[in-house]
Amino acid sequence: MTARVTFGKDLTDLEGLSADQIRTILDVAEPFKEISERPIKKVPALRGKTIVNLFYEPSTRTRVSFEFAEKRLSADTVNISGVGSSVQKGESLVDTARNLEAMRIDMVVVRHGSSGAAQFLADRIPSNVINGGDGQHEHPTQGLLDMLTIRDHLGSIEGRRVCIVGDILHSRVARSNIWGLLKLGAEVAVCGPPTLIPPGIEALGVGVLKRVEEAIEWAEVLNVLRLQLERMEAGYIPSLREYNRFFGISVARLEKAPRDILILHPGPMNRGVEIDSHVADGPHSVILQQVTNGVAVRMAVLYLLAGGRPERAEAAKKESRE
Repeated sequence: MTARVTFGKDLTDLEGLSADQIRTILDVAEPFKEISERPIKKVPALRGKTIVNLFYEPSTRTRVSFEFAEKRLSADTVNISGVGSSVQKGESLVDTARNLEAMRIDMVVVRHGSSGAAQFLADRIPSNVINGGDGQHEHPTQGLLDMLTIRDHLGSIEGRRVCIVGDILHSRVARSNIWGLLKLGAEVAVCGPPTLIPPGIEALGVGVLKRVEEAIEWAEVLNVLRLQLERMEAGYIPSLREYNRFFGISVARLEKAPRDILILHPGPMNRGVEIDSHVADGPHSVILQQVTNGVAVRMAVLYLLAGGRPERAEAAKKESRE
Protein backbone atom coordinates (compact mmCIF):
# COMPACT_ATOMS: atom_id res chain seq x y z
CA MET A 1 0.00 0.00 0.00
CA THR A 2 1.40 3.43 -1.01
CA ALA A 3 2.28 5.70 1.89
CA ARG A 4 0.18 8.83 2.17
CA VAL A 5 1.96 11.99 1.03
CA THR A 6 1.76 14.75 3.63
CA PHE A 7 2.35 18.50 3.43
CA GLY A 8 3.58 21.08 5.90
CA LYS A 9 1.86 24.28 6.92
CA ASP A 10 3.05 26.38 3.99
CA LEU A 11 4.06 26.39 0.33
CA THR A 12 6.94 28.83 -0.05
CA ASP A 13 9.04 27.08 -2.71
CA LEU A 14 9.45 23.94 -4.80
CA GLU A 15 13.05 23.46 -3.74
CA GLY A 16 11.85 22.01 -0.44
CA LEU A 17 9.19 19.69 -1.90
CA SER A 18 9.77 16.06 -2.78
CA ALA A 19 8.92 14.57 -6.16
CA ASP A 20 6.00 12.72 -4.54
CA GLN A 21 4.62 15.95 -3.08
CA ILE A 22 4.81 17.67 -6.47
CA ARG A 23 3.13 14.74 -8.22
CA THR A 24 0.39 14.74 -5.59
CA ILE A 25 -0.39 18.41 -6.19
CA LEU A 26 -0.55 17.81 -9.96
CA ASP A 27 -2.76 14.75 -9.49
CA VAL A 28 -5.14 16.60 -7.15
CA ALA A 29 -5.39 19.46 -9.66
CA GLU A 30 -6.79 17.09 -12.30
CA PRO A 31 -10.28 16.62 -10.80
CA PHE A 32 -10.48 20.33 -9.99
CA LYS A 33 -10.12 21.23 -13.69
CA GLU A 34 -13.67 20.04 -14.35
CA ILE A 35 -15.18 22.47 -11.83
CA SER A 36 -14.30 25.42 -14.07
CA GLU A 37 -16.33 23.85 -16.89
CA ARG A 38 -19.55 23.48 -14.87
CA PRO A 39 -22.51 25.90 -14.86
CA ILE A 40 -22.05 26.33 -11.09
CA LYS A 41 -18.32 26.63 -10.53
CA LYS A 42 -18.20 25.86 -6.80
CA VAL A 43 -17.58 23.08 -4.33
CA PRO A 44 -17.76 23.51 -0.53
CA ALA A 45 -14.28 22.16 0.26
CA LEU A 46 -13.08 25.37 1.99
CA ARG A 47 -16.39 26.75 3.19
CA GLY A 48 -15.85 28.77 6.36
CA LYS A 49 -12.15 29.45 5.64
CA THR A 50 -10.94 33.05 5.28
CA ILE A 51 -8.06 33.68 2.89
CA VAL A 52 -6.20 36.97 2.49
CA ASN A 53 -4.44 37.81 -0.77
CA LEU A 54 -1.64 40.15 0.35
CA PHE A 55 0.01 41.59 -2.75
CA TYR A 56 2.83 44.08 -2.25
CA GLU A 57 3.61 44.04 -5.98
CA PRO A 58 1.23 44.74 -8.87
CA SER A 59 -0.32 41.58 -10.26
CA THR A 60 -3.33 40.67 -12.33
CA ARG A 61 -2.92 37.07 -13.47
CA THR A 62 -1.69 35.56 -10.21
CA ARG A 63 -4.01 37.50 -7.90
CA VAL A 64 -7.11 36.85 -10.02
CA SER A 65 -6.17 33.19 -10.44
CA PHE A 66 -5.86 32.73 -6.68
CA GLU A 67 -9.13 34.58 -6.12
CA PHE A 68 -10.95 32.34 -8.60
CA ALA A 69 -9.45 29.26 -6.94
CA GLU A 70 -10.50 30.42 -3.46
CA LYS A 71 -14.04 31.28 -4.50
CA ARG A 72 -14.50 28.01 -6.39
CA LEU A 73 -13.62 26.22 -3.16
CA SER A 74 -16.21 28.42 -1.34
CA ALA A 75 -13.67 30.27 0.83
CA ASP A 76 -14.17 33.87 1.93
CA THR A 77 -11.51 36.09 0.36
CA VAL A 78 -10.02 39.50 1.15
CA ASN A 79 -7.67 41.32 -1.24
CA ILE A 80 -5.05 43.74 0.11
CA SER A 81 -2.55 45.57 -2.08
CA GLY A 82 0.50 47.55 -1.04
CA VAL A 83 -0.91 50.68 -2.65
CA GLY A 84 -3.49 52.59 -0.65
CA SER A 85 -3.13 50.48 2.49
CA SER A 86 -1.27 50.76 5.78
CA VAL A 87 1.66 49.13 4.00
CA GLN A 88 2.18 52.34 2.05
CA LYS A 89 2.25 54.24 5.34
CA GLY A 90 5.22 52.23 6.55
CA GLU A 91 3.62 49.27 8.31
CA SER A 92 5.89 46.21 8.26
CA LEU A 93 5.02 42.87 6.71
CA VAL A 94 4.83 41.21 10.13
CA ASP A 95 2.69 43.98 11.63
CA THR A 96 0.24 43.65 8.75
CA ALA A 97 0.13 39.88 9.12
CA ARG A 98 -0.35 39.99 12.88
CA ASN A 99 -3.22 42.42 12.50
CA LEU A 100 -4.78 40.04 10.00
CA GLU A 101 -4.20 37.14 12.39
CA ALA A 102 -6.12 39.06 15.05
CA MET A 103 -9.09 38.89 12.67
CA ARG A 104 -8.84 35.08 12.74
CA ILE A 105 -7.85 34.39 9.15
CA ASP A 106 -6.86 30.91 7.95
CA MET A 107 -4.51 31.46 5.01
CA VAL A 108 -2.39 34.17 3.42
CA VAL A 109 -1.26 34.31 -0.20
CA VAL A 110 1.63 36.77 -0.33
CA ARG A 111 3.48 38.41 -3.21
CA HIS A 112 6.44 40.55 -2.24
CA GLY A 113 9.40 42.20 -3.90
CA SER A 114 11.93 40.78 -1.44
CA SER A 115 13.31 37.27 -1.83
CA GLY A 116 12.49 35.19 1.23
CA ALA A 117 9.51 37.33 2.30
CA ALA A 118 7.06 34.42 2.12
CA GLN A 119 9.20 32.20 4.36
CA PHE A 120 9.83 35.13 6.72
CA LEU A 121 6.07 35.52 7.11
CA ALA A 122 5.44 31.79 7.39
CA ASP A 123 7.88 31.53 10.28
CA ARG A 124 6.00 34.19 12.25
CA ILE A 125 2.29 33.46 11.92
CA PRO A 126 0.28 30.26 12.48
CA SER A 127 -1.86 30.66 9.36
CA ASN A 128 -0.96 28.81 6.17
CA VAL A 129 1.25 30.91 3.89
CA ILE A 130 1.41 30.45 0.13
CA ASN A 131 4.10 32.18 -1.90
CA GLY A 132 2.59 34.09 -4.82
CA GLY A 133 6.08 35.18 -5.91
CA ASP A 134 8.87 36.67 -3.81
CA GLY A 135 11.59 38.80 -5.33
CA GLN A 136 13.94 36.75 -7.49
CA HIS A 137 13.47 33.62 -5.35
CA GLU A 138 10.52 31.45 -6.44
CA HIS A 139 6.96 31.41 -7.76
CA PRO A 140 5.95 27.85 -6.84
CA THR A 141 2.37 27.75 -8.15
CA GLN A 142 3.55 29.06 -11.53
CA GLY A 143 6.10 26.25 -11.68
CA LEU A 144 3.41 23.74 -10.79
CA LEU A 145 0.97 24.95 -13.44
CA ASP A 146 3.72 24.90 -16.06
CA MET A 147 4.48 21.27 -15.16
CA LEU A 148 0.80 20.34 -15.26
CA THR A 149 0.52 21.85 -18.75
CA ILE A 150 3.57 19.93 -19.97
CA ARG A 151 2.20 16.71 -18.49
CA ASP A 152 -1.18 17.29 -20.12
CA HIS A 153 0.39 17.47 -23.58
CA LEU A 154 3.35 15.10 -23.37
CA GLY A 155 1.93 12.50 -20.98
CA SER A 156 4.87 12.62 -18.59
CA ILE A 157 7.67 14.90 -17.49
CA GLU A 158 10.40 12.35 -16.85
CA GLY A 159 13.01 12.39 -19.61
CA ARG A 160 11.51 15.40 -21.41
CA ARG A 161 13.84 18.16 -22.58
CA VAL A 162 12.73 21.61 -21.41
CA CYS A 163 14.57 24.83 -22.18
CA ILE A 164 13.80 28.06 -20.33
CA VAL A 165 14.55 31.01 -22.60
CA GLY A 166 15.04 34.65 -21.68
CA ASP A 167 15.66 36.65 -18.54
CA ILE A 168 16.75 33.86 -16.21
CA LEU A 169 18.65 36.21 -13.89
CA HIS A 170 15.60 38.09 -12.63
CA SER A 171 13.08 35.26 -12.92
CA ARG A 172 11.48 33.54 -9.91
CA VAL A 173 9.46 31.48 -12.42
CA ALA A 174 12.69 30.03 -13.85
CA ARG A 175 13.87 28.90 -10.42
CA SER A 176 10.59 27.17 -9.56
CA ASN A 177 10.54 25.48 -12.97
CA ILE A 178 14.12 24.30 -12.57
CA TRP A 179 13.55 22.78 -9.12
CA GLY A 180 10.25 21.16 -10.05
CA LEU A 181 11.24 19.80 -13.44
CA LEU A 182 14.51 18.32 -12.18
CA LYS A 183 12.73 16.59 -9.29
CA LEU A 184 10.34 14.98 -11.77
CA GLY A 185 13.17 13.72 -13.96
CA ALA A 186 13.21 16.22 -16.83
CA GLU A 187 16.34 17.44 -18.57
CA VAL A 188 16.52 21.22 -18.18
CA ALA A 189 18.54 23.87 -20.00
CA VAL A 190 18.50 27.66 -20.02
CA CYS A 191 19.17 30.03 -22.88
CA GLY A 192 19.61 33.78 -23.02
CA PRO A 193 22.15 36.59 -23.24
CA PRO A 194 25.17 35.93 -20.99
CA THR A 195 24.25 39.01 -18.93
CA LEU A 196 20.88 37.42 -18.06
CA ILE A 197 22.19 33.96 -17.10
CA PRO A 198 23.07 33.67 -13.36
CA PRO A 199 26.73 32.74 -12.83
CA GLY A 200 27.14 29.13 -11.71
CA ILE A 201 23.60 28.07 -12.63
CA GLU A 202 25.06 24.81 -13.97
CA ALA A 203 25.53 23.74 -10.34
CA LEU A 204 21.74 23.29 -10.12
CA GLY A 205 21.96 20.56 -12.75
CA VAL A 206 20.92 22.53 -15.82
CA GLY A 207 22.65 23.04 -19.15
CA VAL A 208 23.39 26.45 -20.66
CA LEU A 209 22.72 27.01 -24.37
CA LYS A 210 24.20 30.15 -25.89
CA ARG A 211 22.04 30.45 -29.00
CA VAL A 212 18.27 30.21 -29.30
CA GLU A 213 18.74 28.06 -32.41
CA GLU A 214 20.50 25.48 -30.22
CA ALA A 215 17.60 25.56 -27.79
CA ILE A 216 15.05 24.98 -30.56
CA GLU A 217 17.10 22.10 -31.96
CA TRP A 218 17.44 20.43 -28.53
CA ALA A 219 14.17 21.03 -26.71
CA GLU A 220 10.72 19.48 -26.73
CA VAL A 221 9.37 22.38 -24.65
CA LEU A 222 10.32 26.05 -24.64
CA ASN A 223 9.24 28.09 -21.63
CA VAL A 224 9.70 31.65 -22.87
CA LEU A 225 10.21 34.30 -20.17
CA ARG A 226 9.57 38.00 -20.54
CA LEU A 227 12.30 40.57 -20.10
CA GLN A 228 11.69 42.01 -16.64
CA LEU A 229 12.56 45.56 -17.59
CA GLU A 230 11.28 46.90 -14.26
CA ARG A 231 14.03 44.95 -12.46
CA MET A 232 16.83 45.90 -14.82
CA GLU A 233 19.36 48.66 -14.78
CA ALA A 234 21.11 49.76 -17.93
CA GLY A 235 23.55 47.42 -19.60
CA TYR A 236 21.88 44.00 -19.61
CA ILE A 237 20.93 44.13 -23.31
CA PRO A 238 21.78 46.61 -26.09
CA SER A 239 18.10 47.15 -27.02
CA LEU A 240 14.77 45.33 -27.24
CA ARG A 241 15.20 45.13 -30.99
CA GLU A 242 18.58 43.45 -30.62
CA TYR A 243 17.17 41.01 -28.06
CA ASN A 244 14.37 40.01 -30.45
CA ARG A 245 16.86 39.61 -33.28
CA PHE A 246 19.03 37.13 -31.40
CA PHE A 247 16.70 35.47 -28.86
CA GLY A 248 13.11 36.14 -29.96
CA ILE A 249 10.97 33.06 -30.65
CA SER A 250 9.62 33.44 -34.19
CA VAL A 251 7.77 31.25 -36.66
CA ALA A 252 10.82 31.27 -38.94
CA ARG A 253 13.00 29.87 -36.17
CA LEU A 254 10.45 27.25 -35.11
CA GLU A 255 10.06 26.03 -38.70
CA LYS A 256 13.66 24.80 -38.53
CA ALA A 257 12.99 22.66 -35.44
CA PRO A 258 13.45 18.89 -35.91
CA ARG A 259 10.20 18.24 -34.00
CA ASP A 260 7.05 20.00 -32.83
CA ILE A 261 7.85 22.17 -29.84
CA LEU A 262 5.44 23.06 -27.04
CA ILE A 263 5.51 26.82 -26.33
CA LEU A 264 4.83 28.11 -22.82
CA HIS A 265 4.94 31.65 -21.43
CA PRO A 266 4.10 32.68 -17.85
CA GLY A 267 2.84 36.11 -18.93
CA PRO A 268 2.49 38.94 -19.30
CA MET A 269 4.05 38.82 -22.77
CA ASN A 270 6.17 41.42 -24.50
CA ARG A 271 4.92 40.60 -28.00
CA GLY A 272 7.52 41.29 -30.61
CA VAL A 273 10.33 41.11 -28.06
CA GLU A 274 10.76 37.63 -26.53
CA ILE A 275 7.93 36.08 -28.56
CA ASP A 276 6.23 36.95 -31.83
CA SER A 277 2.45 37.18 -31.94
CA HIS A 278 2.18 34.42 -34.57
CA VAL A 279 3.95 32.07 -32.14
CA ALA A 280 1.99 33.17 -29.06
CA ASP A 281 -1.29 32.63 -30.90
CA GLY A 282 -0.10 29.68 -32.99
CA PRO A 283 -0.83 25.95 -32.92
CA HIS A 284 2.06 25.01 -30.62
CA SER A 285 1.25 27.62 -27.98
CA VAL A 286 -0.40 26.40 -24.75
CA ILE A 287 -0.32 29.79 -23.03
CA LEU A 288 -4.08 30.00 -22.49
CA GLN A 289 -4.15 26.45 -21.11
CA GLN A 290 -1.52 27.55 -18.60
CA VAL A 291 -3.98 30.17 -17.36
CA THR A 292 -6.75 27.58 -17.04
CA ASN A 293 -4.44 25.12 -15.29
CA GLY A 294 -3.33 27.87 -12.91
CA VAL A 295 -6.75 27.96 -11.25
CA ALA A 296 -6.83 24.16 -10.85
CA VAL A 297 -3.30 24.02 -9.42
CA ARG A 298 -4.04 26.78 -6.93
CA MET A 299 -7.25 25.01 -5.90
CA ALA A 300 -5.19 21.88 -5.27
CA VAL A 301 -2.60 23.75 -3.17
CA LEU A 302 -5.28 25.49 -1.08
CA TYR A 303 -7.16 22.22 -0.59
CA LEU A 304 -4.09 20.25 0.48
CA LEU A 305 -2.73 22.91 2.85
CA ALA A 306 -6.16 23.13 4.46
CA GLY A 307 -5.85 19.44 5.33
CA GLY A 308 -7.67 17.94 2.36
CA ARG A 309 -6.76 14.35 1.60
CA PRO A 310 -5.52 13.63 -1.93
CA GLU A 311 -7.75 10.57 -2.24
CA ARG A 312 -10.77 12.71 -1.36
CA ALA A 313 -10.21 15.29 -4.12
CA GLU A 314 -12.45 13.47 -6.60
CA ALA A 315 -15.20 13.22 -4.00
CA ALA A 316 -14.78 16.91 -3.11
CA LYS A 317 -15.29 17.79 -6.76
CA LYS A 318 -18.61 15.95 -6.82
CA GLU A 319 -20.01 17.63 -3.74
CA SER A 320 -22.71 20.12 -4.69
CA ARG A 321 -23.08 23.52 -3.13
CA GLU A 322 -25.92 23.61 -0.62
